[in-house]
Amino acid sequence: MGTITKRGELQWQAKVRRKGFPQVSKTFMYREDAERWVRALEREQETSGFINRREAERNTLGAVLLRYQREVTPTKVKSAAIESVKIDVIMKDTELVGIKMSAINGTALAAWRDRRLKIVSGATVNREIDVLSAVLNHARREWGIHVENPVPYLRRPAKARARDRRFSADEERYLIAALSGGERKDDGTFGRGARNPWLLPLVQLALETAMRRGELLSLHWRNVDLDRRTAHLPDTKNGDARTVPLSSRAVAILKALPSCPDPDAGADSLPPGPVFPTTPMALRKGFTRAVERAREDYEADCKEAGRRPEPAFLNDVHFHDTRHEATSRIADKLANILELSAVTGHRDVRMLRRYYHPRAEDIAKKLG
Repeated sequence: MGTITKRGELQWQAKVRRKGFPQVSKTFMYREDAERWVRALEREQETSGFINRREAERNTLGAVLLRYQREVTPTKVKSAAIESVKIDVIMKDTELVGIKMSAINGTALAAWRDRRLKIVSGATVNREIDVLSAVLNHARREWGIHVENPVPYLRRPAKARARDRRFSADEERYLIAALSGGERKDDGTFGRGARNPWLLPLVQLALETAMRRGELLSLHWRNVDLDRRTAHLPDTKNGDARTVPLSSRAVAILKALPSCPDPDAGADSLPPGPVFPTTPMALRKGFTRAVERAREDYEADCKEAGRRPEPAFLNDVHFHDTRHEATSRIADKLANILELSAVTGHRDVRMLRRYYHPRAEDIAKKLG
């Protein structure tokens, strides 16, 4: 049964009570609007089409995002940090997060999408859309906030082309040089190279093994067997454990590390810490600065030699490109694609193809 009560000047509270349904109330400025709402709600209840929109009308998208970030995101062991960052980015769009959950629709999300595309790439927007979809689905399933998820009907930005970045011999040489020579000198100053002593062996091992950044940083000495030439990864990006075979050069890189255990010591004396005691942020910043230094050195050498530098030299380079480079190099040694996927950790051969980029000139040599 519906009742309408005047609660002040231009304020009418409508309530609907019906056995078997939760009590619902809403306040309007005009009595006519309150009467229409009561009739519509009673009709829904009579036809078994009732939907409780109280929570959807009470909460904004911003409030739901913050609750999700606080309660759900921390349970995602591997993706918690990056998902939290994405939610923080979405929260900066006050126009979107100020909308009531009951008013979330495709038009509002499309407007937000178009605003984001003016700032970041389509791939970034797609990942943020995935977070929004997860939040809306969870709010409906777990928190009783009725909202139709419009994401499945939203036009997604075009997917970025798969990267096929390979390092030329000169690019690798300049990059390795930029990662070297950053030690403290006798006069207390530092050399021009990277000050972080772990960056150079990290990059070198990445180029030898095709291991991901997170896999390299989480590698512990207790999982490295230099005699058998293997490195065991108990937990990888796709959730599977895998054991990476180490080339003779990879073994040499590990043995040269100052943290490398004494080969004559027993397994009980292995150091408890990681092989590379540095952080993802330190690796990212150090690698970016090394690329910039390498590019500067290259341009200086070109100027001294009187030749024009190549615009693409060390341009648009990321640490993850070492995985592309290493995969392509290992593929030249392993003809069996199953062996290659065992090394790189790809479960889907189609995804493996995104990382294998043979040079046309190398294939031409094999053709004879």
